[in-house]
Amino acid sequence: MKTGPNLLEQDFYPNDNKNVPSPLKFTSPSKPSVIPKTSHQEIFLFSILLVLVFLFRLAFGLCSEIWFIDQQQIYLIGLKYYTTGLWPYFGPDVAVNIQLPGALQGLVVGLPLRIWPIPESPYIFLNFLSFSGLCFLAWYICSRLPQFPRWIIWIWLLTAPWVLNWSTNIDNDSYVLFGSCLFFVGFMETLPTLTINLVPFWLANYLMGFALGWNAQFHLSYILLFPLILVSLVWKAVSRGVSLQEKLWSLFAFLAGALTTYSLIIPTWIQYGFIKGSGNTTQAITFNPENFLSFFRVLLRYLALGCCELPRFIGANTLSRLNFLKENLWVAPFGIIASLLGLFQLVALLLGWFRKNHPQKDWHSIKILIALVFLLIYVSFLFAIKTPAAHTYYITLPLVMIYGFYALSPFAKKPWFTRLAGLLLICNLVFHFGLALHNLPVKSMYKNRDLFVKAIQNKNYQLLGDRRPNTQY
Repeated sequence: MKTGPNLLEQDFYPNDNKNVPSPLKFTSPSKPSVIPKTSHQEIFLFSILLVLVFLFRLAFGLCSEIWFIDQQQIYLIGLKYYTTGLWPYFGPDVAVNIQLPGALQGLVVGLPLRIWPIPESPYIFLNFLSFSGLCFLAWYICSRLPQFPRWIIWIWLLTAPWVLNWSTNIDNDSYVLFGSCLFFVGFMETLPTLTINLVPFWLANYLMGFALGWNAQFHLSYILLFPLILVSLVWKAVSRGVSLQEKLWSLFAFLAGALTTYSLIIPTWIQYGFIKGSGNTTQAITFNPENFLSFFRVLLRYLALGCCELPRFIGANTLSRLNFLKENLWVAPFGIIASLLGLFQLVALLLGWFRKNHPQKDWHSIKILIALVFLLIYVSFLFAIKTPAAHTYYITLPLVMIYGFYALSPFAKKPWFTRLAGLLLICNLVFHFGLALHNLPVKSMYKNRDLFVKAIQNKNYQLLGDRRPNTQY
C-alpha cells in the first residue's frame, strides 16, 4: 500500500518544509539565531502610518462616484432597511429579475446608519472592513516573503488602484474584498505544502466557510470559490496520517464558518422558499460561446488586478480620459509615470510565470494555483450571461496580489527595484489624490449631500431615489 504523497501532491504541491519567521521579525539566513526586535518607536510610527492611510482611503471613498445607478442602488438597499425597518431579504441586483438572497448587503449599509445617522457612516464601516482585511493579507504576505521590503507590501496593498477604487466606495463589489482576503489566507493555510502554519488549521477552515457565506450575499462570483473549497476539503479527507477526528473537526470548522454568514440567507429561504428565495440566480447561468475568444483579455485583466492600472478609473473611453488629463494637468505626469510602471508590472507578472529558478521553494505551487484559478475564471464565463468584465472576478484580487509579490521577489533586494517601487507608490498616491479632488464636486455625495441628509432625517429612502423595478427588496 502506498504511504507517500499522492500524485496530486507531487505535482501541485512539491514537498517543502519551511521554517516560518514571525511577521514582526526578520531572520537572517546566514545567522538564524540573530533576530532583531521591533522597537516601540517603530511600532508607534507604523501605527501612525496605518491611521494616515486609513484616513486617506476613507477620504478617497467619500470623494468617489455615488450617483451612478449601481452605487446608488446599493446605498438605497441599506437606506431602505434603516428608514423602514423591513428586513432586507435580498441584496444586490445581478440583472433584470435576478437578485442575490441574504440580508448582509442591507445590514452593512443600514446598521451604521442606525449607530450614527449621517450619510458618511456606511463609508466608515466599509473602509473599516476592507482596511482590516487588507491588513490581515499584508501581515500574511510579509510572513510568507520575509525578504520582501515590508513597506512596499503594506503601502501597495492599501493603495493600489484596484484596491482604492473598489474597496472604499459604496458598491457591492467593495464588500467582497474583505471576504476574499479571509478566504485565500484560509485556503492556502489548509493545503499541506502551501501552508506556513501561521493560522490554526481549524481557523483556516472557519475563515473559508465564513468568507463563502459573506461573498455569496454581495456578488455572484462567489461560485468561483466552490472548486477551491472542494480541493481543500477533499485533500484533507484523502490525506494519510491524519486522524478521522481531525478530518471531522476541519469539516465542522468550515460548516460553522459558513453557518455564521449563511444564517443571514436562511431567513430568505424560510420566507420565500428555496427556489424563489434564490433570487432567480440560476438564470444567470447559461451557455455563452461568445466568451470563448476572451482568453487573453481575461488573462491580462486578471493579472492587472495586482498592477497599477489607472486608465479605467478616470474615464470610460479614450476621449474622456484625455479630457480628465487636460482638466488636471498637474496630475498628468504622475499618472503617466504610474501607468508606464504599471505596464512593466503586468509584463513582469506575465513573464515571471515562466521562471523556473526562484528563491521561494513554494514558487511552483503558487504558479500552478494562479494558473488554475485563471482557467477556472475563463471557463466560468462560458456559462455566464455577462461578458468578462474585470470587476466580476475582483474576488480573486488577494491571490493575484500574492502571486505578484512572489513574481517580483527575486528583485526585491536590488536597489533599482526599491527605487522604482518607491516612485510607483508616490506617483500612484499623488494621482489618486488628484482624482479625488476632481471627483469631489461632480461625482461624490457632496454634490448634493443635503439629499442624503433629508432621506435619513425624514426616514424616507425614496427622497434619495427608488429601487429598480421588479426588485424583491
